[in-house]
Amino acid sequence: MVSERFVMATLEHKPEVAARPERIRAIPKRHPGRWAVALVIVVLGLMLLHTILSNPRWQWGVVGDYFTSRRILAGLLSTFLLTAIAMAVGIVLGVVLAVMRLSANPLMRSAASAYIWFFRGTPVFVQIIFWFNISALFPKLSLGIPFGPEFVSGSANTFITPFLAAILALGLNEAAYMAEIVRAGIISVDPGQTEAAQALGMSRILTLRRIVLPRAMRVIIPPTGNQAIGMLKTTSLVSVIAYTELLYSAQLIYSANYKTIPLLLVASLWYLLATTVLSIGQYYIERRFGRGNAHLSHRGVMLRVIDYLRQRRRIATDVGGRA
Repeated sequence: MVSERFVMATLEHKPEVAARPERIRAIPKRHPGRWAVALVIVVLGLMLLHTILSNPRWQWGVVGDYFTSRRILAGLLSTFLLTAIAMAVGIVLGVVLAVMRLSANPLMRSAASAYIWFFRGTPVFVQIIFWFNISALFPKLSLGIPFGPEFVSGSANTFITPFLAAILALGLNEAAYMAEIVRAGIISVDPGQTEAAQALGMSRILTLRRIVLPRAMRVIIPPTGNQAIGMLKTTSLVSVIAYTELLYSAQLIYSANYKTIPLLLVASLWYLLATTVLSIGQYYIERRFGRGNAHLSHRGVMLRVIDYLRQRRRIATDVGGRA
């Protein structure tokens, strides 16, 4: 072992060893490519803003006149109603299909897989037209015992209204996507949770309702929010069957006054506003279900931002002190 006297003697003969090492000069890395891209984005943004403000053909006065008109607001309410009902149908049926796909019964798994394959493989626009014209395939609809007597029957044209056709098309199509989302959430739960619940004597349905689904919500909620936002915009497709939602209401107005662009702007602004509100709601729901995860919580994000700012300030201070 080296003695303390030897170390002190060495430091006396070599004072440069005892001197404090020079601090590293930290110079921030240059990013010329980022500045070039940022400049292009700023120029394009200014060009777009100039076009919006200087082109009189936008007719912003007409947009303001019709933005809160009675017919537009009625169509907006119909859009919200259609979105809510279609999402409710999709979520409930999607949970059932997800459970069927995870079932030990091969017939149930095959039926759920076939349903998902069909409704995800055909365009929702085609499904809307199909359900609206279902009377061409089944002129009369009836309710009764299979292959037996009929209790209630009626014309398909009377029963399948544009609203019901839209609900059937959007809800059944959404169920196929929600089934995969729910299934992904269920299989993300640790199997030990299910085994522990079964060891306590809980039934499979009770385990699914009390244990599995609550823990799967962290995986299910984000894509479900995206699906709801997408559904709000997808409802515009039902204008093809003359259901008076937001877009069709705007079409009815500009077909009479020929103000096509301003009315399309009115519809677009309402869609933007509605999806923004839904996005904010989705953020708070995700934060609630993501409590305990720093990357999902507001505090975790703020802490990372504060650490980043402190690091940048420390580097700038070091560089400024050596200049």
